[in-house]
Amino acid sequence: MTDSAVPDSPQSPAPTTIAIIGAPGSGKSTVGPMLASRLGLPFVDVDEIIRTVEGREISDIFATDGEPYFRSVEARETLAALAAGGVVSLGGGAPVTPAVAEELARVLTVWLEVSARTASSRVGLNDATRPLLLGNVHSRMVRLMAERRPVYAAPADIHVITDALSPEQVVDQITAGLGAVTIEEQA
Repeated sequence: MTDSAVPDSPQSPAPTTIAIIGAPGSGKSTVGPMLASRLGLPFVDVDEIIRTVEGREISDIFATDGEPYFRSVEARETLAALAAGGVVSLGGGAPVTPAVAEELARVLTVWLEVSARTASSRVGLNDATRPLLLGNVHSRMVRLMAERRPVYAAPADIHVITDALSPEQVVDQITAGLGAVTIEEQA
């Protein structure tokens, strides 16, 4: 896991698949397209794919078909997106699914970490589009992050704490980390 910025190596090619994981509100959907643009790679937001494929909001999927059905769709679409390549923003719970976790170990994975306080302020207190956060957003966020921290940390090749950073600064840290990861892999 790379926690500090290291200068890019000009001879180090960018990986063809970069997975971005993290809790809701960590910045995956904001940072992902910026990173993809900087690296000249396509960007895919798995939550957007699910909305398109299912023709409805994720909250409606949870309400109508339940979390197990949603997780099966999420796993299928996540694995397809990772296989296709590019910068892939995963749903917050996707790494909990064993097949997704296994695939994350095979691709370059960036964990965007955020505090519960910052995440709660970013997602808002009444975000009905995030079914697992309904109710007291902050307390649910604290619990969710505590449960998922080891799952996010396990596959992370690059780890960026996003609380005090602008999206541009997060992208800078990721690209610097990419240089460090590819150098370490070549050694």
